[in-house]
Amino acid sequence: MGQDQTKQQIEKGLQLYQSSQTEKALQLWMEVLEKSSDLVGRFRVLGCLVTAHSEMGRYKEMLKIDTARELEDANFLLESYLNLARSNEKLCEFHKTISYCKTCLGLPGTRAAAQLGGQVSLSMGNAFLGLSLFQKALESFEKALRYAHNNDDAMLECRVCCSLGSFYAQVKDYEKALFFPCKAAELVSDYGKGWSLKYRAMSQYHMAVAYRLLGHLGSAMECCEESMKIALQHGDRPLQALCLLCFADIHRSRGDLQTAFPRYDSAMSIMTEIGNRLGQVQVLLGVAKCWVARKALDKALDAIERAQDLAEEVGNKVRPDSICWVWSQEPKLAQLKLHCLSESIYRSKGLQRELRAHVVRFHECVEETELYCGLCGESIGEKNSRLQALPCSHIFHLSPVEKNPPANAGDMDSIPGLEDSTSCGATKGPPAYRTAEPTSCNY
Repeated sequence: MGQDQTKQQIEKGLQLYQSSQTEKALQLWMEVLEKSSDLVGRFRVLGCLVTAHSEMGRYKEMLKIDTARELEDANFLLESYLNLARSNEKLCEFHKTISYCKTCLGLPGTRAAAQLGGQVSLSMGNAFLGLSLFQKALESFEKALRYAHNNDDAMLECRVCCSLGSFYAQVKDYEKALFFPCKAAELVSDYGKGWSLKYRAMSQYHMAVAYRLLGHLGSAMECCEESMKIALQHGDRPLQALCLLCFADIHRSRGDLQTAFPRYDSAMSIMTEIGNRLGQVQVLLGVAKCWVARKALDKALDAIERAQDLAEEVGNKVRPDSICWVWSQEPKLAQLKLHCLSESIYRSKGLQRELRAHVVRFHECVEETELYCGLCGESIGEKNSRLQALPCSHIFHLSPVEKNPPANAGDMDSIPGLEDSTSCGATKGPPAYRTAEPTSCNY
C-alpha cells in the first residue's frame, strides 16, 4: 500500500470514527498498519489508534515509539514521548509520566515543540496533581495556559480549564472549581463547532463535580447526565466510570445509599478494567462513607484498607539501577482523606491506639502536602474557602492577600509572613506561621 492509498484509508477511518463506528475504524487502521509501506502514514495511523484507545480506556496500547525511531525525526519522537506520557498518566504511573514529559522538554528545538509544548505541560501538571504536588501542578497548568493563549489554541485552553477545575476541587475552593469548567464549556460553545463532543462531555463532568461539592445536586445531576450521554455515544469508558462515580456521590449526598452502592460498583468495575487506580481509591472512599452512614464501621474500615493499599501502590517504584524498593511521593491527598475517615471511625469505636496512629499520619500528610496558608496559618482544603494563587504558584487564603496586597507581582516581601520568603516568592509555611492546627474530621 503506497502513500496515496494510505492517506485515503486513514481519512476513511476518521470518517468512521467520527460517526461513532469505532470498531470499524480500528479494524481499518489496523489493516493499513499491516499493509502500508509508508512510514509517515503508519505513524499517522498509530496516532489515530492512540486517540481511539485513549477514549476506550485501552491505555497500554497507546504506544508508537518504535515507529518514531524508525523515522529518525525529532518531531515524531516528541509526539511519541508525549503519548507515552499520556498513557502512563491514565494508568496512574505518574513518575513515568513526569519522566517522559521532561524528555519531551529536553529534546532539541523542533516545529512540534511550539504545538505540543502546552500539551506536555498539561500532562505533567495532571501527573503532579495525581501525586498531590500542588504547587508544581499549578506551575505546569499555568505554563500550558500560556501556550494556549500564545498560540490561540482554544482546545488546549479548554482541557487546561478542566484540569484547573479538578485542582481547585481538591484544595476546596469550590467557586473556582466551578468557574474553570464553566469557562471550558464557554470555549466549547464559542469555538467548538467542529470539535469532538468529548470536550463538551469533559466540561459537563467537571461542572457536575463542582455543583455536587457546592450542594447544588439538581444541577450536578443534569450536567452528569449530559456528560454520560455523550460518553455512552462515543464508547468513552474512562468518562463513563467518572460519571458513574459522580452519580454515586450525588446519591450519597442525598442520603440515597441504596442507589449509590450499585453506581459505585459499576464505576469500580470499569476503573479496574482500564487501570485507573486513583479512581478506584475515590470509589472505595465513597463506599466507606456509605458504610459509615449505615453504622457498619467494620465494612467501612475494610474499604479504607483496600483504598490505602491502592494509594500506596501508586507511590511505590523500583529504581532503574537498583533491585531495592524506594518510597516515592504517593498521592498524599488521598491518604489524608483515608486517615481522616479512619480517625473518625476509631474515635467512634473508642480504640485509642489506632486513633492516635491515624491522627499522627494525618498531620504528616498535611505537612507533606503543604496544605496550609503561609499567611494566616490555617489549613487549606479543610473546608470550602476562596484561594489566591500568587505568581510563584503558591496558594493562600484570599482574605489575607486582599488585606495586604503586594506592591507588584514580584514583591512578595511586603506581605506579612513572607519577609523571609525564598527566591520563588513565598514561604513553605514554617511552624511559626501555622497558628491554627488542621482539623482532620473536616477533610
